[in-house]
Order: sequence, then C-alpha cells, then structure tokens
Amino acid sequence: MRSRLPMNMYSAAFCRQIARKSQKHPRLPTQAQASTVASTSTNSPPHYQNHTPRPYTFHIGASWAAKPDDPTVMKKVPFPPDTLIGSWRDRTLARQKGVRSVDAGEDFFFVQEMRNQSVLEGVSFGLADGVGGWVESGVDPALFSQALMYHAHRYSRNAWAGEPEIDPTMEYEEREQVEGWEMTPFECLDLAYGGVLREKYVQAGSSTACIISLNASSGLLRSANLGDSGFSILRSTSILHRQRSQTHFFNCPKQLTKLPTNAGRKFARACVDSPSEAETYETKLRDGDIVVAYTDGFSDNVFPTEMLTICSLVARAGGSEDDQVQAMADRMVDYARQCMKSKNRVSPFERDASRQGMYFRGGKSDDVTVIVGLVRETS
Repeated sequence: MRSRLPMNMYSAAFCRQIARKSQKHPRLPTQAQASTVASTSTNSPPHYQNHTPRPYTFHIGASWAAKPDDPTVMKKVPFPPDTLIGSWRDRTLARQKGVRSVDAGEDFFFVQEMRNQSVLEGVSFGLADGVGGWVESGVDPALFSQALMYHAHRYSRNAWAGEPEIDPTMEYEEREQVEGWEMTPFECLDLAYGGVLREKYVQAGSSTACIISLNASSGLLRSANLGDSGFSILRSTSILHRQRSQTHFFNCPKQLTKLPTNAGRKFARACVDSPSEAETYETKLRDGDIVVAYTDGFSDNVFPTEMLTICSLVARAGGSEDDQVQAMADRMVDYARQCMKSKNRVSPFERDASRQGMYFRGGKSDDVTVIVGLVRETS
C-alpha cells in the first residue's frame, strides 16, 4: 500500500542529496542571479538619493524546467528574438540556475526591482502558467504567459512598492519631477492583462497568474493570485500562509483569457475570468521569512512539508543568502521533476483527484517554475 511519508521518515539519502547539491552550488553574480533590493544607485537623480539603508532587503532566486516535448503536439512559433517580448524572454531565461532546461515551457515568470535602478524601494515578481488546452485550437499557450509576465515586469519597473517618498523640503517643481506611482499586485495584474489584449502577436490564449510585491521600507508583502499557481510564506519550521487555488472545477483553474477575433460560438464554453476575481493578500514579513511562489507543476507534485524540508536542508548547508535562495529554487524544481516520474508515490494531484472520485496514479507531468525570496532586516 502506498502512502506519503511523514517528516521524520524522509530517507537519509534524500537529506544528503539536498545538502550535497546545496554545498556545491556556485556563487551567483548579484545582477544576473539574485535581486537584493534596498540599495541606492549612484547614478540616481538628486531627488532620489537616499543613503539611509532600507529596513528590509530581499534575496531572490528563480528556477524553472519545461516538461519533455511531445512530438505529436503542434510545432510552436515563439515571439521572434528581435521583438520586445522575445528579447526580454531570452534575457530572462539567461539567468543562471542549477537545473538543466532550455526554456520554461508554457510557464513564464519575472523578477523586477521596483523604481528602475534609482532608490530601490522593493521588488516585484510573479509567474504565469499558460493553459495547455489551447494547443488543440492551434494556439501556442506560452505566448500568453510570456506576454503577461512581460507587461507585469514593464509596469513594475517604474512603480513603487509603497507610497512614493518625497522630501517635504523640496520645491513644488522638484516634486513634479519625481516619477513613479504606488502600484499593488492587483493593479499590476489588471494592467498586464490589458497589455496582452493589445498584443497583436498573441491572437488567443489564457493563463493563471500570481504576482507579489515586497516593500523594503515596511516589510509588507502584497499579492494577487488568479488560478492554481500560488505561493507560501515559511516562517521558521512552519507555513505561515499558503495561497489557496481558485478553480471552476477539478483541474480547471480560473484564468485570464483572450479569445480570437470573430470567434463566434466556437469558444462559447471557454473560461473567461477577470483580474477583478483575483484573490489578494497582505502581511508584514519578518527577518528570515521565506516566500516561495510556484506554478502547479510544483504544487501538484510536492507536498508543503517536503517544501519545508528542502528549505531547511539548504539553509543548514550554509552559504550566502543569494546562494541559498537559488539553491532552494533549484532543489524544489529538481525534486518536483523526480516526483512527476514516480508512479509509486502518492502525489498531491493524486490525492485531490481521489477526493473528486477520480483515479490518477503518481506524479503529474507538467512545466514547473519556482521563485524563492528570503527576507532580511537590516536595522
């Protein structure tokens, strides 16, 4: 009889594997590999200069892996590399990571420091999972998720994670020159979706989405989530918060959708959800908190207790904060891929299917993307 092992019954080999890979993880270049916010750019305009360190810094790591190619599926035509979205996609996928995978499949993600390299007030990141069912209609699901994350990155680039800080001694004309505005993840999702609807290259498609912002002045986390991607906040040895999935029915998540022009009644049964249906959440973070965002390729295959174990083992192996968050993301993606291949282990997806009276055995093959953020208090 197959069953899920409790925490105290993880094999010694599994623990050694996580610890060994974490210790071997190479040191990551700061710009290419992790975003450490709450620093000050020396090239900032005079009004933005602020040499007082922000109370919080965030170390970000990201990892991803596409599921194996299916030769029977339609040949996909990606964004050309010389387009805005295509070149941004290639730069994003050039981030160093420990998991071997050429692309993210139908998933995509972004990590963006907020305030565009002036006084850094926070970081925004998110991920999206393109709905694979569009392949049957000749649509590449990756185009929608890539475009959604591109526009989320674009809007986050010039926004503040909190209310813009303006020196009260500045003249009115100087205040007018301070660019940027406060933008919540909920607003970011709405704006990004509008950008996808205007994209001519994206003729149709749909995607789930999870967007998170972290404020370096207050330590405030804010999020907006639509569908079955999500995130968890880990504090010490427990899960402080776990985002619940939003679904229409089993294995059919809520999703942002773009229908083809003149679709008529062909897509009458398509799920068309609005950004206004996204679930929002906010909480103040503490030193040592870990935020893990993921697509359902991770949550359908890895239990929350296993996620905690991986983070604990990587942290125990030591290394810099940047090394640790990247190692955590890599190990989670690697472990999710191992679980997908197993038919002798109960997966979260199998358990959920059983609750719906359906039969499914073992892991579920899917693209998987994980973003890990570690919180540090500087004062």
